[in-house]
Amino acid sequence: MKQDFILPDIGEGIVECELVEWLVAEGDRIEEDQPVADVMTDKALVQIPAPFAGRITKLYYRQGETAKVHAPLFEVEIDGKAVAAEPEAAPASLAPTGCPAVEGSGDADDSAEEAFILPDIGEGIVECEVVEWLVTEGERVEEDQPVVDLMTDKALVQIPAHKAGVITRLHYQQGEVARVHSPLFSLRVENKPATAKPPAAAGTVSTQAATPAASPSPPSQSPRVGGGKALASPAVRRIAREHQLDLSRIEGSGRDGRVLKEDLLRHLGELPPSVPERVVAAQADSAMAKVKAEAGEAQVRVEPIRGVRAAMARQMTLAASTIPHFTYGDEFDVTELLAVREQLKPRAEAQGVRLTLMPFIMKALAMAVAQYPILNSRVNADCTEISYLPHCNIGMAVDSKVGLLVPNIKRVESLNLLQIAAEVQRITEAAREGRVSQKDLQGGTISISNIGALGGTYAVPVINAPEVAIVALGKTRRLPRFNEAGEVVARSLMNVSWSGDHRVIDGGTIARFSALWQSYLEHPSSMLLELS
Repeated sequence: MKQDFILPDIGEGIVECELVEWLVAEGDRIEEDQPVADVMTDKALVQIPAPFAGRITKLYYRQGETAKVHAPLFEVEIDGKAVAAEPEAAPASLAPTGCPAVEGSGDADDSAEEAFILPDIGEGIVECEVVEWLVTEGERVEEDQPVVDLMTDKALVQIPAHKAGVITRLHYQQGEVARVHSPLFSLRVENKPATAKPPAAAGTVSTQAATPAASPSPPSQSPRVGGGKALASPAVRRIAREHQLDLSRIEGSGRDGRVLKEDLLRHLGELPPSVPERVVAAQADSAMAKVKAEAGEAQVRVEPIRGVRAAMARQMTLAASTIPHFTYGDEFDVTELLAVREQLKPRAEAQGVRLTLMPFIMKALAMAVAQYPILNSRVNADCTEISYLPHCNIGMAVDSKVGLLVPNIKRVESLNLLQIAAEVQRITEAAREGRVSQKDLQGGTISISNIGALGGTYAVPVINAPEVAIVALGKTRRLPRFNEAGEVVARSLMNVSWSGDHRVIDGGTIARFSALWQSYLEHPSSMLLELS
């Protein structure tokens, strides 16, 4: 049997290394623990030993090339005795998942099992959380069919199947953290033409396990008595094996009849008193929790901070601890702006675009930035250099279902109001679904936080480093004000709150900049003179 050796973790934070020297050649026979390669990290020279005896069939890198951690390093044909002793065991030195890619694993001649290696899914991203598996073990998938939703520290990413075949193993459970360049799932690839297989019903994908000797039975929400394989996660199957339970006889409450952990626990609670001791303990714990709940004793729920929320924690901590913030607030009269928007709204809707105040606010901001370019700059780490950016890419903080995202609209200075409105609509919809592209999240130069959309009036926003300024918009309120004749009139007012990097921006600069921006918004017709 041929098997890939997956380069394991060789140091904290190390994701790649240089292949200094191969100590073997293709065709060489090796013994267990025999040195195979010398690799150089940014910290030390590391020697990689063979995990088992066999014959080297392929070296994936040449001397001097860069090898990736959690990716195949070499392929070895394992001795038959070693395989017979432990057919599925993986050496402790392999990646945590312990499941390398396998070819010729002894299955039918027309198929081979492969591990899908999680590729790079974003700059600097080395791990992600498994949000939801969209398939189950034993399920047949088509090429490009969505398999799993993953959460990085920036966005929700959907991973498709790279080939058609049958899912043989899911290497992580929902909620676990998957590593980039390590196996994510295994697939038995079908090499024969698809026409040689019994065709599935049009527009459907089988949710039954593939069985070599029997044709799949139709899915059922009721218990499967002596029938096909039950739908359940690896964790649920492990619990069922421990208690010697037949999952096909347990009614699942999950989607498509999936057996959940709660279904197992509910079933175990109905067993006779002679159940194993661990089951009795589980029942006792469950009963105690119920008594405490009924008594009104609150329980502390603890969950890890991951994904976008973890990224926000790091970003905000960095910004608050390294950037000296100062704040500036003002009140804008947007009565005329609202009137202009109402006039243009039907024309925008006729083109399928929803026109809000945000496109006007962004366009006016880009025009003001053109006269105060320091608001659209960046400084280096030790604040010895300042870079003035050529384009105004305005970020817009969005409260998405996965946490705070700040996608940005590129080159606002060169877009018209309708184009900006279309972009606002696009990134808002994508952000609320947690599916913003990396391109939309990168390259922002100045940010807007629209707390008014949630009902807020004032805020002290934290700068989105490495930017130097951010503004929070309060909700628009109808309030009484005096006009030039001293009469009380109703006006539409919006509060704005700026936070600036006091290392490069002073109070006078941001006050003059904000006044120019205010003049554009309070008198929209004045923008016409400078619109490109």
